[in-house]
Amino acid sequence: MSVMIDIAGLPPERLVFRPAPLAELCTALHALAEPGHHPGLHGWTTATNSSLKPDLADRLCEADFLWTSTFSDINMPFAALPDTHGQPGATLAEDLDQLDRLNDDLFVDAALEISCSRHYSQEGPSPLVNARARELALERATARGPRQLDFAKRLLDDPPAVRAWLRRLFEDCAEAFFNDLWQRVRVQLAADARHKTEVLRRKGLAEALAEVSPAVTLTEDGTRIVVDKLGTGRASALDPAVGAGVTFVPSAIGWPHVWVGHAPGWRPVIHYPVAAPELPGPASLDLLKLRLEALSHHMRMRMCRYLARAAFSTGELATALDISAPEVSRHIAVLKKAGLITTRRRGRYVLHQLDLTVVARLGSDFVEGVLR
Repeated sequence: MSVMIDIAGLPPERLVFRPAPLAELCTALHALAEPGHHPGLHGWTTATNSSLKPDLADRLCEADFLWTSTFSDINMPFAALPDTHGQPGATLAEDLDQLDRLNDDLFVDAALEISCSRHYSQEGPSPLVNARARELALERATARGPRQLDFAKRLLDDPPAVRAWLRRLFEDCAEAFFNDLWQRVRVQLAADARHKTEVLRRKGLAEALAEVSPAVTLTEDGTRIVVDKLGTGRASALDPAVGAGVTFVPSAIGWPHVWVGHAPGWRPVIHYPVAAPELPGPASLDLLKLRLEALSHHMRMRMCRYLARAAFSTGELATALDISAPEVSRHIAVLKKAGLITTRRRGRYVLHQLDLTVVARLGSDFVEGVLR
C-alpha cells in the first residue's frame, strides 16, 4: 500500500521544492467542496461558500469532480511540459498559461484521468481518437451523474472551449476569494520551499523527506521515494521525455492530504501540507492495520477496559477476566506489538497500561490514512 517513485541516479538538483498557485487554488476548491475533510478550515470554508455569487457557485458544482473525491492533474500542468524543468509558475496567471499549453490529448486525459477514464497509472489510447476509450469515458461519466456526463461530452467534443471555460472559472475564483488567500499563504509556502531545499542541500534527501511528511520516506538504498498511501502506484523520475526529476509542492491548507501525481508521461509530483494539528505524527498504514486488528478481539477489548483505568499485572487481569495467565500474556503480546500499551516494573511485578494518547489518535490516524 504505497506509491513508489524511482530516483536511482537522480542528481539532487533535479529535486525541486516550489509553491504552485494553481495547485493551491484547486486545494482550496477541494476544501470548499469537501469541508468535512478539513475541520480546521471550518470558519474559512463556511464564510467563503456563503459569500460566493450564485453563478460562480453553480459553475463550481459543474466541475467539482475535478477536485472533490479525486484531484485532477490539471492543477499541475508544469509536470507535463519538459521546458518548465518541473517549475510551477510564480503566479496563477503563469500556471494558467501552462495549462493552456497542454495539447488536447494531455488536457482531456488530465481532466478525465480518474473520474471517468482509464486507470490512472496505465497508458492507453486517447478518448479523442479512440472510439472504445471514448465509450468507456462516457460510461464512467454516466455513473457519476448527469452533470459529469454533460461535462465529459463537452470536453470530448470541444476541448478548447472547455479549456477556456475552465480558465475563466479559475480567474473568477481568484477574484472572488483566492487572491486574498494566496496573499496570506504565499510567503509561508515560499519559506517552506526554501527551508526544505536547504535541508536537502545540507543534510540529504532522507532528512528533507522526513520534514515533508511522516508518510514520505526514502528506501535504505536511496533508490526510491515511498509515499505511504492506501493506493498503489509506481513512477520513474528519470523520464527523458518530460525531464528527469521530482517536484515537491507545499500547501498551506491541504492537510490531511498528501497527493502524488504519477501519471505516465508526467513528471512525478508530491503535493504535501506544511502544517497539521498539534498531534503526534500519523501512524503508518501497516501499524494502523495492526492496531485495529489488535482491538478487534472481544477479550482484548474487555482487557482494555481495565488497562485504560489503571496499570494491572498479568495475574490481576487473569483474575478480573476469569482467564488463565498464559492467555492474558498472549493478548498482552498482541497489544504490545501494536504499540497500544506501556509496561513498567514494580518490584517483581510487571504492570501493563493502555496508552490513551495512542488510542485517542486511532480515529484521526484512520481518517488521515484513508484521505491521504
